[in-house]
Amino acid sequence: MEAARSGGLKDHVRANWRNVALVCRKCSKKLDGGFGSKGDERLAKALRKHLALKKGRKSDAGIVEVNCLGVCPKGAVTVVDGADSREWLLVRPGADLDELAQALRLGEKRP
Repeated sequence: MEAARSGGLKDHVRANWRNVALVCRKCSKKLDGGFGSKGDERLAKALRKHLALKKGRKSDAGIVEVNCLGVCPKGAVTVVDGADSREWLLVRPGADLDELAQALRLGEKRP
């Protein structure tokens, strides 16, 4: 491990995220949109845009599309709250993004 550090490699990277939501990429692709103002965006992109979040670790919160979570609900997208991973959400097209952001604690401001 010491050899890796002396070689200039970092052992951690800092992020500004308050919380992270994991969005199933496969569910999103199956729905082919259904979210956003026109109903033509995937959930991760629509939620990121709705909350005015940037991509990457310097954003206030993380919304990450991940590979299949294995639930595969019909007509919904599986979402996992990174801070409370015991309860997974099944989000249907046209869902209220304000309610979803509140449930995932993505829109909260830092103290």
